[in-house]
Amino acid sequence: MIKLDRFDGNNFAFWQDKMKFLLTVFKIYYILDPNLQPIEDHVPATDETQPNAEALERVNEDELLCRGHILNTLSDRLFDLVTGMKSAKEIWDALEFKYRAEEQGTNKYLITKYFDFKFINTKPLLKQVHELQVKIEILETF
Repeated sequence: MIKLDRFDGNNFAFWQDKMKFLLTVFKIYYILDPNLQPIEDHVPATDETQPNAEALERVNEDELLCRGHILNTLSDRLFDLVTGMKSAKEIWDALEFKYRAEEQGTNKYLITKYFDFKFINTKPLLKQVHELQVKIEILETF
């Protein structure tokens, strides 16, 4: 049994990577990526245009599982916000839109703070060097 920490809005990229891994292990990540096909037991269509009932049932089950796994890892607040969405892809895209934009805003702010950093003669030099090193370490994590 694999249990992920609850996602509360912090560190989206880390949560997303762990979620992708979990869904890949369960062989249902293809639900979130329209370019991927199911990993195993691909049931051929009865003709080239219509998938058979067994294949449709498998995709529906995988959709339900994928949605359930995503909802299971969300905090109560986030769960309440997205529970009305019908598909796993819709939930995934909504979370990605919200938290990727926040991360990009944070990154821009940190980069601006780094570029605006100036040494001041009235402050101790070592303290300023330490402040600069902290900013650099934070930027290196992105």
